Amino acid sequence: MASSATLICETQAWKDLKGHVEEINKTHLRDLMSDAPRCESMMLEFEGLLLDYSRQRATVETMDKLLNLAKAAQLPEKISRMFNGEHINSTENRSVLHVALRAPKDAVIKADGKNVVPEVWNVLDKIKDFSEKIRSGSWVGATGKPLKDVIAIGIGGSFLGPLFVHTALQTDPEAAECAKGRQLRFLANIDPVDVARNINGLNPETTLVVVVSKTFTTAETMLNARTLRDWITTALGAPAVAKHMVAVSTNLALVEKFGIDPNNAFAFWDWVGGRYSVCSAVGVLPLSLQYGFSVVEKFLKGASSIDQHFQSTPFEKNIPVILGLLSVWNVSFLGYPARAILPYSQALEKFAPHIQQVSMESNGKGVSIDGLPLPYETGEIDFGEPGTNGQHSFYQLIHQGRVIPCDFIGTVKSQQPVYLEGEVVSNHDELMSNFFAQPDALAYGKTPEQLQKENVSESLIPHKTFSGNRPSLSLLLPELSAYNVGQLLAIYEHRVAVQGFVWGINSFDQWGVELGKVLATQVRKQLHSSRTQGAAPEGFNYSTTTLLKRYLETSPEPKM
Repeated sequence: MASSATLICETQAWKDLKGHVEEINKTHLRDLMSDAPRCESMMLEFEGLLLDYSRQRATVETMDKLLNLAKAAQLPEKISRMFNGEHINSTENRSVLHVALRAPKDAVIKADGKNVVPEVWNVLDKIKDFSEKIRSGSWVGATGKPLKDVIAIGIGGSFLGPLFVHTALQTDPEAAECAKGRQLRFLANIDPVDVARNINGLNPETTLVVVVSKTFTTAETMLNARTLRDWITTALGAPAVAKHMVAVSTNLALVEKFGIDPNNAFAFWDWVGGRYSVCSAVGVLPLSLQYGFSVVEKFLKGASSIDQHFQSTPFEKNIPVILGLLSVWNVSFLGYPARAILPYSQALEKFAPHIQQVSMESNGKGVSIDGLPLPYETGEIDFGEPGTNGQHSFYQLIHQGRVIPCDFIGTVKSQQPVYLEGEVVSNHDELMSNFFAQPDALAYGKTPEQLQKENVSESLIPHKTFSGNRPSLSLLLPELSAYNVGQLLAIYEHRVAVQGFVWGINSFDQWGVELGKVLATQVRKQLHSSRTQGAAPEGFNYSTTTLLKRYLETSPEPKM
């Protein structure tokens, strides 16, 4: 990607924001929230989805300065380059086109001069056809029984994104009806406990295994795949693999060598990063097997609606752009290193872990896209838990300890409404009462003067004082349908990209995950030679050598 070696912190727009922090530090959200025109200007709506960012420590002037920063960072050009298929992932020389995975059939999105949308839809049509065969029972297992249970093997982006969507759809009435009598499980961890939990209660005769690995060489995924292949062949014989295992991969030679029919391999492309792959066969295949392609297509359309909003909406009304700029403001200017993602929906319990990867793997970088060391912080420490569970876990720290900007996510309609006679409100209203109350508690806090008026004991006043002035934003969805789940995913994907574009980093590589894997290879060789030849650990530091010796001395000898 063509870019200058100038860091964004050297621009006047950045310096203006640095100087502006002093003004913001003189304000309190109690006062900012009393300015109704300001609050009104900090609400954005798109297709019934409402973003309220008025509880951010920002003024109208702050937002103007952030929009100037976006221009200085060439954000419009960078977004265009992404949608135009330019190789913005420069360290791997790749396009970044997860938007093509959910584009309409008649869209034109090019990579290396070729429209990739027809290829995407070829795979989607193949998934639709295959999933309908499995779901209808026209494709059966080795013993003639329908395959009603699916285990998807994958790790990282091949697991977290699909698991988030699956968990979100499980209690959606339409999706739940389509999934009756079926099970979908995800096997990620190399820990044999994860294998044991996944196959517990399943019958190999009715189980289909989906192996997700682009190269078909990912160490954890392939060992788990061999483990489940052994589980299937032990029960049903070697020929059963062709009926009970399929692949999401581009390495057809290794797929065939493994025992899977290459015709049952579903492709994806180098321009799809793992953490952005849930809309590819990585997620669409297992989700379609569970819920049917028609439900998953609605999810894709929801994501596509945000893609189009992101690409075409002026920045001041552009939800992912505003969210990304606010994150840059909180991290690089106000100095907040973390962000809490707090969905007031149990169906979104796996959303924070997925965004944790999307955000931290993308923006956890220490150098610019040109390789220059950064004199400013990038990335956030992301964590979260559904409300109200989180309130009884870590909200104490959020209210009275460190300042952590919070994303509150709620829905107008519950997937599973409950109205009990005699109760003051419905179950969903009870949940949402907290969704509306918590941001105000963080913003306003409670002063010693208020506590004195309530006749609180002087000795307890310091303990019951809340400083307030703690930023948050609220995202209110009309409901949590497949379409809305797709929208939520795309909002956060593009928000992360905006942050990276402004910081001037490559949000689409992940070299930081490599070193540990290389060192693990050395340890693996040592464990093998120690187990088979009795070789003592050597070539490691004192600490690692001591730990290895203790492990080898006390762990049971495996059958090699």
